[in-house]
Formats: sequence, structure tokens, C-alpha cells
Amino acid sequence: MKRIAILGSTGSIGTQALEVIEAHPDQFSVEVLTANSNVDLLIEQAKKFKPNAVVICDTTKLAALKSGLESDNIKVFGGAASIVQLMSMDTIDLVLTAMVGFSGLAPTLAAIENKKNIALANKETLVVAGDLVTKLALENKVSIYPVDSEHSAIFQCLAGEMHNPIEKIILTASGGPFRGKKKSELANITKAQALKHPNWTMGAKITIDSATLMNKGLEMIEAKWLFDLQASEIEVIVHPQSIIHSIVQFQDGSMKAQMGLPDMKLPIQYALGYPNRLVSDFPRFDFTKFPQLTFETADEETFRCLGLARWAMEKGGNLPCVMNAANEIAVAAFLRDALGFLQIAEVIEATMNQVAFESQPDIKAYQESDAAARQITSQLIQKSDVKI
Repeated sequence: MKRIAILGSTGSIGTQALEVIEAHPDQFSVEVLTANSNVDLLIEQAKKFKPNAVVICDTTKLAALKSGLESDNIKVFGGAASIVQLMSMDTIDLVLTAMVGFSGLAPTLAAIENKKNIALANKETLVVAGDLVTKLALENKVSIYPVDSEHSAIFQCLAGEMHNPIEKIILTASGGPFRGKKKSELANITKAQALKHPNWTMGAKITIDSATLMNKGLEMIEAKWLFDLQASEIEVIVHPQSIIHSIVQFQDGSMKAQMGLPDMKLPIQYALGYPNRLVSDFPRFDFTKFPQLTFETADEETFRCLGLARWAMEKGGNLPCVMNAANEIAVAAFLRDALGFLQIAEVIEATMNQVAFESQPDIKAYQESDAAARQITSQLIQKSDVKI
């Protein structure tokens, strides 16, 4: 019986993880649930799964959480600092980090310091501070199990192959809702259009990242740290059907691919149950319904975020951290109709050029870089330094 802490239980990954846990009551129990502000759903989840403790990051919702769970024997906390503190609980076996963005870094580091294995769904943690996270995990003998479908695919392909050097990995991208469109066609893209992903149902932020291809850029950087790769060993290819989730090519030229229908519960279950493959009733893939699997080159000229992420990955230092912070602010602005779709890449690039570069940042430098990038990006949007 693994005792699970789910950081970000009310989001897309968190809710699906709870579905997996519910389907395997003999394998998992819920120890901690946390949410940013969705207090109603957090209360509902807590009443159903009976965790030891729950946390609401938005402290203005703490009173409502306490009231909603008043008759339940569940410890209730408020504020992001509480999540960090709870990572020292000796009743936690595995931490699923599904918080959005930079907010996932501190609790992930705290969990690793407390020798908790990590099921990583918060890719920004490795994007922002991959060197610190992987070094700390090695020092504490902590395993990091990837939850992203692409990284789970690589992880599965490497089973039994860890002694065989990788020539390269190929991350597949669906291409998002605007695959095949040119820059001129994207000038007046609306939020509603960008939120209509052809294959996956995800949260708003990651869906926009998929539309700009920034999500694939973040995944490149995450893959670099997860699998100890050089930038030159990571390739991105567009695969519209989202059936092949990623590919490993070995030094003899042989390739392994992991396939399946686009369903995030599969990689979630694999990470939670590793090293065992648990029985599931997930829909099965039928080759006859997919007579063609196609592949295309990623268009980095139109979808400039992918190129910006490659630049950040190759230069390293604090540049991925800066890029990530700028992207979070830019996407939030787009979602509130304060920034155009094409301008997301423009403000990110402008911010990356303005924040001072540090080649070997520590945690304080990462925090300062994140704050500086957020401030500069916000100013760029407010001052209309780019055309909106």
C-alpha cells in the first residue's frame, strides 16, 4: 500500500490520479491533498478519500475549507508554506507533484530533502532548476518517475536498457490546434480557439502552451535533466495522431517507441504503480482505426516558442528559469485577453534578453531570476512595448 501526497489535486492531473487511486484501493491510499484555490472540489475530494491532511494555498479560502471539513478527522492548513512543511510527514511514500508552474519547485525540493520518491507532473520544476533537483535527488537516493506522457514513454522504453547508451530521443508533439498554419493566420487567434486541443483534455495553461509549442520546449528541457542528455540528443517531431508518445534511438540504430491512446491516466498509473504495471480498464488501441500514423517537422519559424526553449536549453544557467517565468505571465495575459497569441513569444524573447544571465545559479538566484522575469514581462505587456 503506497501512501500518496497529491500536490495539485483539483487540477487535470490530480483529478485523474485520484481516479487511478480509486480504481486500486488495495494499492494506494491518499495521505495529503492540496489545491491552489478550488476549495469546493478539495472539500469533496477530502470527504471521499479521507486524507490525513489538506492544504489550500489561497488563505482567503481557509475558513471555508475548515468549515467544510469540520465534522471530518482531517488536518486543515492554508498557504503554500504549509505544503513544504507537510513534506516531512513520515506517512508519505510518494509525492505526485501536479502543481502548475514555478510554484511546484519548493515543495518538490522539500519532498526530495525528506527522501520521498517523486511522481513528477510539474515539468517546470526541472525546467527552472533541473541541476539542483537532479543533484538533490541523487544525494538523497530519491527516484523521480515522470508523469508527462512523453517522458513516461521514454522511461518505459529505457526499461532494461539503462546500460545501453542513447543516441537520441524523439519527443512527439501533436502540433496543437494550429498545426500547419502560418504566422499570418495566427494574428487574430482567440482564447477560445487556442483552448481547443485536438487530442488532449488539459488545464488552460498547458493547453495554451501546447498551442504555442512551448509545452514541447519545456518537455525538451525536462528530458535533458531526467535522462542526462545533451541538447543535441533531443529531437522534436510532430505526430498529429498522438499514438506514439515518444521514441528512443540507441547507438546501434535500433528504435523503441511507446504507443497507446492519448489518455493521461496511463502514465499516471505507471508512475504511481512503478515498477508494476497495474490492471486497467482504459480503452485499448485498435490499429484498424488508425490506418496511418504520420510525422512532420516542427515549424519553429511560426511557433517561435519552441526555438526559444531550445536556445534556453542550450545556453543553460538561469535562462530556462527566465523563459518559464516570462511564459507564465504571458500565457496568463493571453487568457485574460491582454496579449495577442503571436505576442506571447515576443514578450518571452524580450524578457530573456533583458534579465541578467547567470551561468551557475543557486536557489536564491533562481528565485531572483524568476521574480525579475515576471516583473519585466508584466511591464512589457503594460507598456505595450510589443504590439498587442
